[in-house]
Amino acid sequence: MSEAAVRDNAAWPDAAPTLSVLIPFFRDDPCTLLAALDREAGAADGRVEIVTLDDGGGDAGLAARVEAVAAGLSLPCRFIRLDGNEGRAKGRNRLAAQARGRWLLFLDSDMLPDDGRFLGAYLDLIAEAAPAVAFGGFSLDQAPRRPEHALHRAMALKSDCAPSRVRRLTPEKYVFTSNLLVRRDVFDGEAFDEGFSGWGWEDVEWAMRVSRRHDILHLDNTATHLGLDPAGVIAAKYEQSAANFARVASAHPDILSGYPSYRAARALKRAPLRGLWRPLLKRLALAEGAPLGVRAFSMRLYRAALYAEAI
Repeated sequence: MSEAAVRDNAAWPDAAPTLSVLIPFFRDDPCTLLAALDREAGAADGRVEIVTLDDGGGDAGLAARVEAVAAGLSLPCRFIRLDGNEGRAKGRNRLAAQARGRWLLFLDSDMLPDDGRFLGAYLDLIAEAAPAVAFGGFSLDQAPRRPEHALHRAMALKSDCAPSRVRRLTPEKYVFTSNLLVRRDVFDGEAFDEGFSGWGWEDVEWAMRVSRRHDILHLDNTATHLGLDPAGVIAAKYEQSAANFARVASAHPDILSGYPSYRAARALKRAPLRGLWRPLLKRLALAEGAPLGVRAFSMRLYRAALYAEAI
């Protein structure tokens, strides 16, 4: 297990929060997010704390900046720095173990609330409904438009940035740790599966397990994903995620069989000569001169071809 250095700000020792905001980061700077959340400190009136985790990023300068920002927050804040990377699932489980609130709000470090009452909306929801699980949604409203991110933007707008009325139709499918509220007793019963490695699917698999016992509520309390990736990084993440997809398929075939990604992978598994045409799909997806719609379709098909090898 990685060694952890822990630093608490002046507001931390005496706090008795209702809501713990949990922010892991790995070489991404969470300071903009921390500052945005702290603007709600007065309205939160002692009901919110932050726990942030440097998951072994190895960037001493970034760690020093985050520690300094955390120390100056009005919200109670604990900063944890690991000397080695533990990964997405284990890092978030560690954050949950450090939290003191009855509700946990998982936020990715490259998110930014879209409303000045972001925390206030969650506190209202907790007071009114005490939900087991709630997902607030995902947007690109504040993400800068850059040519190298055009493919990621197009794909995210089509698949991730769905309003709550759409997400409610398949509630477990639209659960990401980018903006996820969980009641502590629910998380104590169902933590993230630390058998996942690399990128992808650990949050959806968690939601599949939880959905068998608890309702998943969807609301429109969005945060913007600022960390859009170039096409090459998207492809690399899909390549990492194939084994995780297979792990989900093994654990939840009844749920996953209804997903388009699974149906496409099953169809492509029967297709001959995948080793020849799969690299061509990747090349087309990465071709910046190709029409954006063609690139997006090629990237999705490339992902399905990778998953076909895994299941």
